[in-house]
Amino acid sequence: MSRADRAVDVLVVGAGPAGLAAAAHLAAAGAGRVEVLEREQEPGGIPRHSHHRGFGPRHRSTTGPRYARRLAAAALAAGAAVRTGVTATGWAGPRTLDTTGPHGLERLTATAVVLATGARERPRSARLVPGTRPAGVLTTGELQQAVHVHGQPVGSRAVVVATAGADAVACAAVDTLRTAGAHVVALVTEAIRGPLRSPRHRFPVLTGSTVVELTGHGRLTGVRVRGDDCRGTLLDCDTVVFTGDWIPEHELARRGGIALDTGTRGPAVDTTFRTALPGVFAVGNLLHGGEPAARAAAEGRGVTGPVLAHLAGTDPWPGGGVPLRVEPPLLWVAPSRVRPDGPPPLQERFTLRTAERLPAPVLVVHQDGRILDRQRLPHTALPGRPLDLRARWTAAADPDGGPVHISVMSDFRRPGVGGPPILAV
Repeated sequence: MSRADRAVDVLVVGAGPAGLAAAAHLAAAGAGRVEVLEREQEPGGIPRHSHHRGFGPRHRSTTGPRYARRLAAAALAAGAAVRTGVTATGWAGPRTLDTTGPHGLERLTATAVVLATGARERPRSARLVPGTRPAGVLTTGELQQAVHVHGQPVGSRAVVVATAGADAVACAAVDTLRTAGAHVVALVTEAIRGPLRSPRHRFPVLTGSTVVELTGHGRLTGVRVRGDDCRGTLLDCDTVVFTGDWIPEHELARRGGIALDTGTRGPAVDTTFRTALPGVFAVGNLLHGGEPAARAAAEGRGVTGPVLAHLAGTDPWPGGGVPLRVEPPLLWVAPSRVRPDGPPPLQERFTLRTAERLPAPVLVVHQDGRILDRQRLPHTALPGRPLDLRARWTAAADPDGGPVHISVMSDFRRPGVGGPPILAV
């Protein structure tokens, strides 16, 4: 079957919060023909089947489906074309994508491509949980689609497994299970402290615990859990839901030869969302995993200026820039490159993650033995929760220098909290 060739000005891949927000603002700003591709049958991304509240600005928080409809309507009203049921299968050139959809095979060439393919939860196989392979093993997304989209039964007795910091997602899974009529047997988390719960969430929370085995043939019959005391417990259940532990949906970016950041596993971008591939931008949870939808949408809106500058040819595609590196116990930083001699960062902050609980943390930014900034965080930093580093220091970095390192220290050098060496100012 032959492919139909078409050209657009801006091609957005992914109709989640980031992609729809980018399309709406680009179309409204006069970016020309803006087209959004979405492999699902409806736009909206993860919020589309997340029926709990908490989406959008806090002062007018709403449910996920309503928020998704609002974003899609804004993109269409601005003049963007939103095409659902269309999958980008590969690259035929630097800004040319092959697609398949209801109207057959196409080859789309764009002046600018915005990747907004989002993130997904790691399934049981990627978490290396041993045991049999029975039915009844789900992620939060699979659970919500089964209940809210397809109306499928999910079992009668369920265990929810939460990664550290995935409080909101774990509680959303509990609400979805109860909507489906399932009894929540327990919530299991490796964290020392369990998720915050409302009074209606009355179930055992097994903190400091790990799932070591799934049992059952045909259908799940139990989840074996081991606590910090090395004692094992077998929880009787027919459903287990693994929540959190997000990973960017980077397959399309990787096929295009776009360099991935080793920490986030999303595309490496600078502070204007440019990848190493000229004309290709990346935004949203494709860059860093499971951040709130409002933050992903803000990044989608933020890419408008850089895309317009690229379309107009007023801002040549930059070189590599200065890479950012984090030191343990920090895990990653996004964006992961800066251009000190370029335009100011679009975002007021960098997002980081830590592997350890950090009381009274101070983030130290340094390059080639020179301290660029120190920032005290207002709260204790916890695994699985975002840490924000203000971007006020970027102009002080040397564009011809080595990588910029971000370390964490405590004024009190509390046990378990590391710190960088004392550096010359």
